[in-house]
Amino acid sequence: MDPKDSKSIWLPTPRPDDPSAEIRALAARQLRSAGPLMALVQKMGGKLEDQLAHLPKGARARIEAVTEAALRRALSLAAHGRHAPDLGAGGAPALAAVSGAAGGAGGLATALVELPVTVTLILHAILRAAEAEGFDTTLPEVQAEALRVLTSGGPLAEDDGINTSFLGARLTVTGPALHKLLAKIAPKFAAVLSQKLAAQAVPVLGALSGAALNTAFLTHYRELAHIRFALLRLASLHGAERVRDEFGTELARLRLRHG
Repeated sequence: MDPKDSKSIWLPTPRPDDPSAEIRALAARQLRSAGPLMALVQKMGGKLEDQLAHLPKGARARIEAVTEAALRRALSLAAHGRHAPDLGAGGAPALAAVSGAAGGAGGLATALVELPVTVTLILHAILRAAEAEGFDTTLPEVQAEALRVLTSGGPLAEDDGINTSFLGARLTVTGPALHKLLAKIAPKFAAVLSQKLAAQAVPVLGALSGAALNTAFLTHYRELAHIRFALLRLASLHGAERVRDEFGTELARLRLRHG
């Protein structure tokens, strides 16, 4: 049975193939996940901190509230089934670009109005990545993993690795537990979004526009989701320890090679 057609399982049907080649490909994909724009943002770290300090009083609290509300609405939609249209590989980034351009048109005021759209698009892209790996996104376990993607190595994180401790540590997630997790994750994700808004105010980065930054953020989180859910799929088929060890070894090798 195709796991996408089942409401009672969230892990895919076992396959006999050797996972080593796919694990190597995932490690290479992880190393590339930040992209050149995010690398530039990271280099502008000092100026970014200055801009964050100049955000209006209460702006961060507002960003946090907007982020949490948007995540709750997006998860509520996901819980009712996979009825959202498939935007394709380029559709979601294109919408994120349009949304970012609109949000950047009037500074912080319009950025806050646009923020729920950006949050929804990012979480939707993460859930679509989970579906692509055979997971049922109506289940709380899968939705919890989708939320954890938001804190598994954000676009502005200096560490380009991925913490694989989630492999093999599967716990049953209930609806109430899911919402408690959301309440913990929302402030962390809001902090990253605050950095994005601050980056738009840095002259060098501002010239790149909210459209470019939105696209880069969505693409990065979608990549993290594909990697995370692919690793979960492989761990369920071949064992968490093997997948974790091979992925970590290959990622370390690639880092050493690329300096």
